[in-house]
Amino acid sequence: MSKEQLLLKIEQKRTELVEIVLKHGFTATTTIKVSQDLDHLLNQYNTGRTQKSLSKG
Repeated sequence: MSKEQLLLKIEQKRTELVEIVLKHGFTATTTIKVSQDLDHLLNQYNTGRTQKSLSKG
């Protein structure tokens, strides 16, 4: 997945999370699941950035 595709997925998941929080609240099971999905995407993005930084020296 390209960086641009990953950033798009992150923004889409963030928007989804906001909508779910407004509808169901912060502690709803659905909210927690979507939040974890967003965390996973953010971790993927940060891992990619870290690896590129390390490879540059």
